[in-house]
Amino acid sequence: MNLDKFMLRAINESKRFKFTAKPNPVVGAILVKDKEIISEGYHEFFGKNHAEINAIIKAKKLIGKKFNTFDELTLICTLEPCCHHGKTGPCTDAIVESGIKNVVIGALDPNPKVSGKGIKILKENNINILHGVLEKEVEKSNEFFFFKHKTKKPYITVKIARSLNDVSYYANGFPAKITSKESRNDVQTLRANYDAILTGGNTIKNDNPRMNTRVDFATNQSKKILLSSKKFDKEKYKFFYDSDIDIHLNKNLKDIISCYTKSEINSILIEAGPKLTNSFLESGLVDSLIIYSSSSNINGETVKWKISKNTISNLGFKLESRSDIGSDIKEIYKNE
Repeated sequence: MNLDKFMLRAINESKRFKFTAKPNPVVGAILVKDKEIISEGYHEFFGKNHAEINAIIKAKKLIGKKFNTFDELTLICTLEPCCHHGKTGPCTDAIVESGIKNVVIGALDPNPKVSGKGIKILKENNINILHGVLEKEVEKSNEFFFFKHKTKKPYITVKIARSLNDVSYYANGFPAKITSKESRNDVQTLRANYDAILTGGNTIKNDNPRMNTRVDFATNQSKKILLSSKKFDKEKYKFFYDSDIDIHLNKNLKDIISCYTKSEINSILIEAGPKLTNSFLESGLVDSLIIYSSSSNINGETVKWKISKNTISNLGFKLESRSDIGSDIKEIYKNE
């Protein structure tokens, strides 16, 4: 049996649900008899059935047609089956009860509630285990999830948009439409990748942004995080409409981010003004920086970013990619 082939299929197909499974990891499970796929299951929606459960449910409909008992099948799953009660029951219980006797796992779950414990339970029930198949590929498909559990902090990205002459917004607080429609659409897709979006009170006051994700595909809306001691009329500012919002009065950035160590939030996108953005960049908490640069100047009384290439380099960021989006340039920097 070509285990790599089936595992790669499970990894690739699981990615179709990355926006509706978040903040949970994407997981795929395939039940195989000899070289034939009997059923496939994926973790499609946050809080709903995990991949293994979906695969087992589908396979039960084929008993007597494509196989007789589950001990004829091999379960191939990208991530170690869970063994704790959360929004759903333990997948290990369902696997044991089904009668499956062979399980192939891509990567161990880094979550301490599961890590190694799921495999231990399966082995104690006389189930044969093989793990480590395409492990790196599984980790890559769940980059933020693995990062969070390895580093004990969410993956943090700062995103900024600036004009050719480095403008952020007008000095009177009036927002400046800096980048192209293509860039603004790309930002919506960028937001969909993150579990939370963080901003400051000045951005809410000056821009009155909705700061939700507006895309043409299904996605779970990101939690909103506001760092501000200002009091806002929540009827006036769109940021507060129909949203799950955490408000922090504390000005210590490390303390604020540490609040999410034990949460389900694996990734945070920061969209804020120059002051808060610079504070985050200088804090050492930021893992990547994304800059959308316009090819046009904005004139008048303005506030500028003052983030030069030397500044970026001095903060430990290195350019990973550079691409054209409409009339703009998108650069992605990673903190080495």
